[in-house]
Amino acid sequence: MLTARRIFVGVFALFLAVVIADRLLPPPLERAGGLSALVTDRDGKPLRAFATPDGRWRFAGDLDRIDPDFIDALIRVEDKRFYQHRGTDWMGLSRAALDSVFAGRIVSGGSTLTMQTARMLEPRDRNIGSKLIEIARAWQLERRLTKDEILSLYLSLTPYGGNLEGVRAASWSYFGHEADKLSKDEIALLIALPQSPEVRRPDRHPENAERARNWVAEKLQRYDVFTKGDVEDVATLSVPGRRRDFPDRAWHGTAKALAEGPREDVRSTLDAGLQAEVERIALTRAEAEGEDVQVSVLVVHVPTRAVRAVAGSASRDRPGGWLDLTAQARSPGSTLKPFIYAMAF
Repeated sequence: MLTARRIFVGVFALFLAVVIADRLLPPPLERAGGLSALVTDRDGKPLRAFATPDGRWRFAGDLDRIDPDFIDALIRVEDKRFYQHRGTDWMGLSRAALDSVFAGRIVSGGSTLTMQTARMLEPRDRNIGSKLIEIARAWQLERRLTKDEILSLYLSLTPYGGNLEGVRAASWSYFGHEADKLSKDEIALLIALPQSPEVRRPDRHPENAERARNWVAEKLQRYDVFTKGDVEDVATLSVPGRRRDFPDRAWHGTAKALAEGPREDVRSTLDAGLQAEVERIALTRAEAEGEDVQVSVLVVHVPTRAVRAVAGSASRDRPGGWLDLTAQARSPGSTLKPFIYAMAF
């Protein structure tokens, strides 16, 4: 009887210690850092992307804006039991440990997507102690977040080399478009890069990136995600360099749209087609008037008072071009004279 009581007390004390530790040492979710923001026009067309305050490209891993084929392929390669386990896949971890013992080196870490997310939130040296901390942090994340929230966090933080973090930033930088529609070779490359982001950077080590991409494509064929033809097609394509062409239009208007609310993706009232035409007209007129001339344009939809286009200046390369002249106070000059004369009469 006494032994049973001691066991009960010991189990209860352990449970209480775990609960207290979980409350006192929560996972550092705040370390996810600030997010980049994308401002689109009223139809959702990208206008301008904004980096984080520390100069990184890290867009929110919104699952609705990422190709579902990529998400499916990622889970099959990285963590096929993601939706079944509670943070740690003990079967996969045990298999990885045995494989490493027989190989005499670390073949795979056996980390789940949740464990990898925990490691990105709290980077540390790779050793057994760190692995145990990752397991504990993964359990904490699973208690606080849904599976989709964890996956979204992972897709926001995954390193892709340099100052690129997250699949959306990588897609914009390497492919020049959003991650909502990805080709087979793009899917394979985006899965391969985070495993060694600097060693496999396409812009610096294209051979390494190509080999890793092709290996992932072959692995996806074994999982029946890719066909043999897909693998052959992927192998014929070269890997892209870093394009750096994040959307960068409507400089002044997008800055205003972002400043009006929290730093997150914003759908503005601007019209991308009209904005492009207004910018063209402003620059043409300024160049015709002289080197020191600036032109600003503000187009408003009168019934709704929605701003459809803003050109704060004709060009940032011309004197005063960084200023938003549509927001600058200026002398009315002779504009008010007709009204003053009318009052006088």
